[in-house]
Amino acid sequence: MAQALRFGVEFLSPQAVEGLVLRDHYKQIHMQDGRTLIARSVVIATGVDYRVLEAPGVADFSGAGIYYGAANTEASTCRNQDVYVIGGGNSAGQAAMYLAQYARKVVIVIRKPDLSTSMSAYLIEQIAASPNIEVMPHSELVAAKGSEDRLTHLVWKNVQDQNQLEVPATALFIFIGAKPYTDWVKDLLRTDDKGFILTGRDLLGQPDFKKIWKNRRDPYLLETSVPGIFAAGDVRSGAMNRVASAVGEGAMAISLVHRYLIEV
Repeated sequence: MAQALRFGVEFLSPQAVEGLVLRDHYKQIHMQDGRTLIARSVVIATGVDYRVLEAPGVADFSGAGIYYGAANTEASTCRNQDVYVIGGGNSAGQAAMYLAQYARKVVIVIRKPDLSTSMSAYLIEQIAASPNIEVMPHSELVAAKGSEDRLTHLVWKNVQDQNQLEVPATALFIFIGAKPYTDWVKDLLRTDDKGFILTGRDLLGQPDFKKIWKNRRDPYLLETSVPGIFAAGDVRSGAMNRVASAVGEGAMAISLVHRYLIEV
């Protein structure tokens, strides 16, 4: 923040934005306190609100064996280890398939009796055909345990008979959902079915792309469905959900802003 201030950045905190409106080439940002900010370009980097697992020990080992939706970047550290995935949706299934390429065993933990009501059939078939993936139904996490700085054990409870089981584990991946902060722009920008902002090439696949995109060029990599409005970090559909990636996208977005400002 000190560095940004030296470059003349103005911080409005604590403040909230209620909406974003277009006026020709200008964007009007309506603040919660009634003020309106006018800009030629906007970068949205509002991130997401991850649903947090409240079991004892989870917070202690977050980032040290317990991860929220980070299977792709952490998989290589799980080579020949037993890992667990909480969640019954497609994201959990895709993560399990990826982790299975590295881990000795991947266990998908769900409260339901099976995956049929929450996961796509093709993923269920792939999981069933993977010899090192198993599903643990009717279960929930009771506690996470470990050494001073690393996860070593997980305690599970069967929700039917209440029996508990403690198992060794080097990694736990949690896929219980995340909500992006995009309600205030949903009427203006295109989002995916989960509310994440569509950008760049993802917009090209929209059936009405030619109707919604009012520019002769294609959208820039991080540009939204409105020219001059960019999205960076976890709020963007398809983001890698890692700090380094978000920082890189933020820097890239500013570079694209300069390119946009030259053309208008």
